Amino acid sequence: MVSLFGRRRTSRSFAEDQELSAREAEPDPAPDPLIHVVDRTPEVTPISSAWQDCLASLSHAFQPVLNIHSGHAYGMEALLRGMEPHGFASATALLDAAHAEGILDAVESILKKKAIQAYVQWPFCHDRKLFMNIDARVFDTQNQGSLAATRQVIADCGLDESSVILDVSERAQIQGFLRDFQDERQIHHSTLRYAIDDFGAGLGSLQTLYGANPDFIKIDRALLSGVSEDTRKKTFFSHIVSIAHLLGVMVVAEGVETEAEYFVCKEVGCDLVQGFIACPPLEDISQALREYPEIHALSRRDRRQTRSDERILMERMEPIDPLCITTRMLEVFERFRAEKNRTFFPVVDNSNEPRGIIREGDLKEYTYSQFGRDLMTNRAYGRSLDHFITPCPVAALNLPAERILEIFSGSSDAEGLIIVDGNAKYAGFLSANALLRVINDKNLTIARDQNPLSRLPGNTVIHEYLSECLSDASAEHVMVYYDFDNFKPFNDHYGFRQGDRAIQAFANVLRNLFDKTGDFIAHIGGDDFVSGRKSVADFASMQADVARAIEAFRHEVAAYYDDAARKRGFITVCDRYGTERAFPMLTVSAAVIRIRNDSQQRDEDHLSPLIAGLKKVAKADPQHIAIGILP
Repeated sequence: MVSLFGRRRTSRSFAEDQELSAREAEPDPAPDPLIHVVDRTPEVTPISSAWQDCLASLSHAFQPVLNIHSGHAYGMEALLRGMEPHGFASATALLDAAHAEGILDAVESILKKKAIQAYVQWPFCHDRKLFMNIDARVFDTQNQGSLAATRQVIADCGLDESSVILDVSERAQIQGFLRDFQDERQIHHSTLRYAIDDFGAGLGSLQTLYGANPDFIKIDRALLSGVSEDTRKKTFFSHIVSIAHLLGVMVVAEGVETEAEYFVCKEVGCDLVQGFIACPPLEDISQALREYPEIHALSRRDRRQTRSDERILMERMEPIDPLCITTRMLEVFERFRAEKNRTFFPVVDNSNEPRGIIREGDLKEYTYSQFGRDLMTNRAYGRSLDHFITPCPVAALNLPAERILEIFSGSSDAEGLIIVDGNAKYAGFLSANALLRVINDKNLTIARDQNPLSRLPGNTVIHEYLSECLSDASAEHVMVYYDFDNFKPFNDHYGFRQGDRAIQAFANVLRNLFDKTGDFIAHIGGDDFVSGRKSVADFASMQADVARAIEAFRHEVAAYYDDAARKRGFITVCDRYGTERAFPMLTVSAAVIRIRNDSQQRDEDHLSPLIAGLKKVAKADPQHIAIGILP
């Protein structure tokens, strides 16, 4: 029999196995001096003294790239500064000029070195990431050693190359870069990673995402701008994030400027955020912090925190010990042999960030051939764990369970999802079966507290939400208590079924009007409802929404009366004493309570009597609204 790798051989003895293992454990031999090694260092085009003076005067500012949930600095992006005195309006204009003169490779080489040398002055540089822009046009030339030179500069500066993420804009063709990048990764086992920059503004974004297998995408500001008001843009944005996570790609939202944009980015599942909302670019990197409490505060203010989901996920998540990407193949084989029921293992990098999974089935070609396993475990053969990694969907532990299900549903053959914690580090693995159990557990929890008539949250959720508002003095919050007027006569006259329809109609009114970020609606029971809004920057806008809800319900409920009652504007019903009385048509009154950041009596004992008093005032008011401030 002839094996896949050549001639047939007999079984090895135990002694031979031991000798092979000992050889594998030995350090790699020194290179044979007779073997010619190709120098891949690029020949850098010489540049004029004017260009040298220009480049010497340039510097880099650094803008933090932050974890969207915790505000921890994931890394820094280096941004070129000082071009204007030399007649360049932007970094792009400078690089365009260098490209036109045929010196782009030399200019890029100098700028990369300046950026890395500046970055390593940051005290936290060794456990954070540097996002460094490179121009993909360099790789359209015969300059095939660009990344080799980059890796050498990184090493010369004392930085691990796994700490560097190359930002490649898709405003230009990146095929040449991808070829060089794959060569460095496969042949020289490079741990560099790269991000597609300006995603959504370039050439065939989705095709690039699918075919290029990036580690990150950075959403272009053009796609993000106005996303909180544009439903179609938000839907498109959400699907891009879902597709990226399906492929195991992390998502950075660039240029985030407003709270509304931040909340949308957090809602759709972005992993990292960058922009003026947290910190502008810093000319002095020593001013950069390890974490930014502004982002953490915004995350806490988001009412859609999923602490209950997180608890359920942690209960169902399997803490599989992952393989590090530097693990030798002999150890990989041994791990599969020792854990016979395991058909795959998650793979992480040196920072414990997920890279994908390795499947036992992908190793069978080598496992069952005569010399396959020997060759795989021999360093000279050149195969490493990185060659066998399969992308796997990734989801954050603090995402809603429904969002995690949406990410998983986009993959036809995934074993499950890799779950990461608030710092994007590996936390565990959630199998498909476990995910179904998570959804079932959550649905049971919701059903226990959901009003069966309106399908809105009930009292437990209301108390949790109210407690958050009362304990958060960082901004103003508004709670609105709604109570129907003349509901009992309506219910007595038309029956309980029609009364239920009126309750459902008002629930739909609230759903339609209170759908902004930070809004909250719930059903206390009967004809009593609650809505709320956190971090109210414009109280007049909130008051207008309440007035619209009252008016919308007045028009909606008219359909539940007969024609004669609608013409008269009232119904005649016996009151509790048996006396016929005319009752106006059904309306709703609202007690609006402002919980300002300077409110001192922040407890339900002071809130309840305030609501009771305002309800009476609202029912007597022509507009059916009464406004009060929590002392």
